[in-house]
Amino acid sequence: MTVKAVVWDIGRVLVEFDLARIYRESIPDAEERARFVAEVVTEDWHWQHDTGVPFAQMVAERSAEFPQHAERIALYASQWLDSLPGPVPGTHELIKRLAARGVPQYAITNFGVDAWELFRPTFPVLDHMRDIVISGVERLVKPDAAIFDLAARRFDRAPETMLFIDDNAANIASAKALGWQVHHFVRDPETLEARLIALGLL
Repeated sequence: MTVKAVVWDIGRVLVEFDLARIYRESIPDAEERARFVAEVVTEDWHWQHDTGVPFAQMVAERSAEFPQHAERIALYASQWLDSLPGPVPGTHELIKRLAARGVPQYAITNFGVDAWELFRPTFPVLDHMRDIVISGVERLVKPDAAIFDLAARRFDRAPETMLFIDDNAANIASAKALGWQVHHFVRDPETLEARLIALGLL
């Protein structure tokens, strides 16, 4: 079937994400900073926020586990926006071009509620999205099939009529298995642009 809508992931497709940036001032040594985000405030640990666990609970539990790092762990919540330094090059221009052509656009994102409330007002390009499914709100996370099924219902579109764009191979595989059209984004806006043109969307 013809692709009639585009569905975006957000982290590392539309916005850069790097937990280590939270600690640029508090841990000036690059090696120590890298070690801290590999062992204490890690992406694996952060993932629970995407599932719906609030910042306050996460910080309290992690501080109890690593009391010697309590002050630094607290920065994870208070300095969260530092982990999202700016747009991924190239993708925002594609969103605006699609919008100019009237192509319906949506998003499915693994994002915690607290983080989303801080982030969303800083990112006006998302105004082009007709709807956004947020994992922390729904308590469903990619690559779980349930979040894709929910999105298809919310967007009121058949999966095969939507192009889903994500940087995570597991998410792409899950969506593809459910019948979505997919594009694995690997920091290649030119390749994505070519795909959108080939589909007649640009």
